[in-house]
Amino acid sequence: MAQVLLILAHPLEDSFCAAIAARAAAALEAGGDGVDVLDLYREDFDPHLSRSERLRYYTDRPDHSAVADQIRRLQAADKVVLVFPQWWFNMPAVLKGYFDRVFQPGVAFDHTPGYGQIRPRLTSLQAVLAVSTLGSARWVSALFMGYPVDRQLRRGIVRACAPQARFRMLTCYDTEKIDAARRERFLKRVERTAATL
Repeated sequence: MAQVLLILAHPLEDSFCAAIAARAAAALEAGGDGVDVLDLYREDFDPHLSRSERLRYYTDRPDHSAVADQIRRLQAADKVVLVFPQWWFNMPAVLKGYFDRVFQPGVAFDHTPGYGQIRPRLTSLQAVLAVSTLGSARWVSALFMGYPVDRQLRRGIVRACAPQARFRMLTCYDTEKIDAARRERFLKRVERTAATL
């Protein structure tokens, strides 16, 4: 049995993302995993990196005090599932702020001498699954934008902080025109993927 941290970043309780998170959690629990749901909006997570956090970012005593609970929950996880919409081809500000504030030095990585390539600290994390929704068509994300969120998560965050973790991303495109049948097909895909995470 694994411990999974499921992070939801959507302001609406009845959103497609909320339905995705519920299906993913149910599939994980059915497989025997423990699931800790961190709903960033419901828990009123503050995405603003504070002055103190930034001032101490490059010291040997980073300021983790305001996000100690989120850090504890991250460090307890064997796997992480992220569920969020893409707005302007990026993650919501609350999720970006989560990475800014929780994936700090001494938690997700360590600085190296001369501030070269960072040293990963999330070395026990086994897998990361990102599930997102996007109003645009796949070709726009792929050809015009170059899958920006996938690249940011895969290369800029997971590979840097947990290079051993398997990474997978599922995106539902054209969600503003989605019908019930396609919505259900995507939810079933999420269930299958979560069950084999």
